[in-house]
Amino acid sequence: MRALRVKPILALSTSWCSGRHQDGHVMLREMAALGFSHVELSHGIRLTLVPGILRAVEEGVVKVSSTHNFCPLPTGIVQAAPNLFQPSARAHGEREQWVRHTKRSIEFAARVGARVLVCHLGSVGFFWLNPARKIRAYLRNKPEAGRAADDAAYRTLLEKSLARLRRAMPPFLAQVQGSLVEVAGFARERGVTLGFENREKFEELPIDADLPGFLGGFPADAPFGYWHDTGHADLKESMGLLNHRGHLAALAPRILGWHLHDVSAGKDHQPIGAGRIDFNMVSGFWRPEHLLTLELSPRVSEDEVRASRARIEALIG
Repeated sequence: MRALRVKPILALSTSWCSGRHQDGHVMLREMAALGFSHVELSHGIRLTLVPGILRAVEEGVVKVSSTHNFCPLPTGIVQAAPNLFQPSARAHGEREQWVRHTKRSIEFAARVGARVLVCHLGSVGFFWLNPARKIRAYLRNKPEAGRAADDAAYRTLLEKSLARLRRAMPPFLAQVQGSLVEVAGFARERGVTLGFENREKFEELPIDADLPGFLGGFPADAPFGYWHDTGHADLKESMGLLNHRGHLAALAPRILGWHLHDVSAGKDHQPIGAGRIDFNMVSGFWRPEHLLTLELSPRVSEDEVRASRARIEALIG
């Protein structure tokens, strides 16, 4: 009988180090040396890293808990490009490219034994006057406005901007839904679940408040779930677009895994404990079956990676 897992898996994302490695085997050995038994293969995995990665996985250097679309990168792309093709694209050719490369990523995830492929779901396109511009400009001058309930001018701007986003959204969201239907059976056959990640930009899809309904709109057996990014949620909270705790409570039954990183001075992917995120609150939503992934900036030092791992392990424990 398979033993029941009593603690979630903790992994390190290759977003921290893939850019400076030429050999995937060396890269994964470095991550294992920092005390990680599992890794996430992120969206910066160049094709040249793949042979070494496969060899390291075969040798048991580490296990792969999740991957991030697109992984590996399409031919000729040498930098992280998770939004290279968008499932929301109105152009048929781009949407077909998203489907093709997502299926390729699903195959690779299955090959390395990953349970989840983390995905971005595109954005609403505006030919001009993207409402996000006014929000960004307001917050540059008054960075605390999003968290201040008494800033009436900002609340009015936010309501008008959201209304405009919702008016423009339907055709883009329909493209997303159609794209996902095209890959659902392919993923199910290979035992890979797609984790839809909450995003940090105003115009990205789905709107955070709509995520429970969006997920609920697919059949119960669809290989889809929610992937929570702590930094992105905090940035959206700073914009006044969600309450972090309330957002987690609404999506708790659908959570597959987490990108864990802190936010300091408006910058995410910082070491755990270096910023303002309440990880004691966040950890209350972790479950034994979840995949926890430290997704840290390449600028984070090895000591900070170790300290971040220790902080998360203490919360797990």
